[in-house]
Amino acid sequence: MTKYSFSKPAYIAEETKLRKNLRLIRSVEQAAGVNIIIAFKAFAQWRLFPLFKEEGFITAAVSSLNEAQLAFDELGKKGHAFSPAYTPNDFPLWERYASHITFNSLSQAELLIPHAHNQQTHFSLRINPGYSPVETALYNPAMPGSRFGVPSSELMDELPKGIDGLHFHVLCEGNSFQLEKVLLIVQRNFKAVLKSAKRINLGGGHLMTHANYNVEHLVDVLRAFQQKHPWLEITLEPGSAFAWQAGYLLSHVVDIVQHDGISTAILDVSFTCHMPDCLEMPYQPKVRGAESLPLEATGKNVYRLGGNSCLSGDYMGSWQFNKPLKIGDEIIFEDMLHYTMVKTTMFNGIDHPNLVIETSDGSFSLLRSYDYNDYKLRMS
Repeated sequence: MTKYSFSKPAYIAEETKLRKNLRLIRSVEQAAGVNIIIAFKAFAQWRLFPLFKEEGFITAAVSSLNEAQLAFDELGKKGHAFSPAYTPNDFPLWERYASHITFNSLSQAELLIPHAHNQQTHFSLRINPGYSPVETALYNPAMPGSRFGVPSSELMDELPKGIDGLHFHVLCEGNSFQLEKVLLIVQRNFKAVLKSAKRINLGGGHLMTHANYNVEHLVDVLRAFQQKHPWLEITLEPGSAFAWQAGYLLSHVVDIVQHDGISTAILDVSFTCHMPDCLEMPYQPKVRGAESLPLEATGKNVYRLGGNSCLSGDYMGSWQFNKPLKIGDEIIFEDMLHYTMVKTTMFNGIDHPNLVIETSDGSFSLLRSYDYNDYKLRMS
């Protein structure tokens, strides 16, 4: 049992682990001589931003006007923006909240650069290296026919007028050796435009806080690239790495049903509402105090875990526990800060879990709770 005393389920951020991640990322930034910024697409829990600012992170990668304004309001600095498409009507707001704007296509750059009014805004072009190690199609931005980025075959020897930067993003929870391969491809296929660029954004997916990540190799790769291209300002925008293994989702068993030899513990949280990446990727999250087994597994103290929505596929499993589950037991899903809150829904009107921080002294503080009005206003 945790020391958390609230009855509702909760996303619980662990301050000590979060600070450890922040300090590791900061050490990479300093050792490699690059800029590392927060990707809001993975983590945007702004009530924790004071911790980020204390550790020196005040800039964000943003993909919508809402994210851009949140970065400006809560971090106090303009963001680095990428969107698949901007509109002329919204473009003045993008310039208000973003210091760097990346276009997804040559046509977008041609359309919108004439609308720019802030001479301090930096414009970049997203390129498609044509390679990504990501195997899940839903997350692969370099598949044939991808809507993301400009391939080398569409670029001339110089960047379009008004563009002084490049951007690519082809990793997802990737390692430094995958980045090294991508950089070799970029240097080979975009050699000419690299010479005319002033900056390059290496995107996200750099899971440098993973226990098995080779941080020293990452620094070496970045330094080597910098030495070959000393005129380039280099930026990375990892998402998951900032909140990796730094928080969990606490839930409770509400009922246990048994059919066709399968025992399912029904919880007060939902996979589709609160852990959507588990179904999309898909992957089976770690449950504290239980062993992950194949879906079809059965046996003593083996349970599927079912969500509390009416979606038939709102379940996952199986896990083996060290004793039979009973109503009221806590079920703790590990590593549930990144790509959870930013993707949650209120499908079925199901309550959103509380937002809680476990501070470095071991105490718990409620940051936010949700009620009927949150659902009603969202549906209005």
